[in-house]
Amino acid sequence: MAYEKNFNKQPGNNESVFSKRIKAGKRRTYFFDVKENRGNDYFITITESKKRFDGDGYDRHKLFIYKEDFMKFIDALSETINHVKTELMPDFDFNAFNHEYDENEERTETKEMIEPIEKVAEKTEEVVQQNEPSFIANQEDFSDLDAWKL
Repeated sequence: MAYEKNFNKQPGNNESVFSKRIKAGKRRTYFFDVKENRGNDYFITITESKKRFDGDGYDRHKLFIYKEDFMKFIDALSETINHVKTELMPDFDFNAFNHEYDENEERTETKEMIEPIEKVAEKTEEVVQQNEPSFIANQEDFSDLDAWKL
């Protein structure tokens, strides 16, 4: 219909305005998408897509994060990751998994992936040393860091 064609060209049709894909193994991929709703507001969807073992399609799970929850989400995710890294698995080498997949090549680490993670690791260490109750104390502390590249 004509309405559907016009609707798909207008803002707010939930098309991605930004997207980041993370390959996580041979069968799993995560998608981080910024979308715009009809009210010209933005929200994020995180989609886990897993290829079925029988090879017949994908299983997908979606999480919606709205702008009013961005900082709470980042804070909780960072605290949770920090807890695993410092309390539950302090001897594990998490950096061994900092690499990207290229379907035609072997896994390789990239400078673009490692640098933001190193910045977060440095900030995490500072917070742990200061015994701060929250990982993100101030948004301005991360103005040069794209937090979604965690």
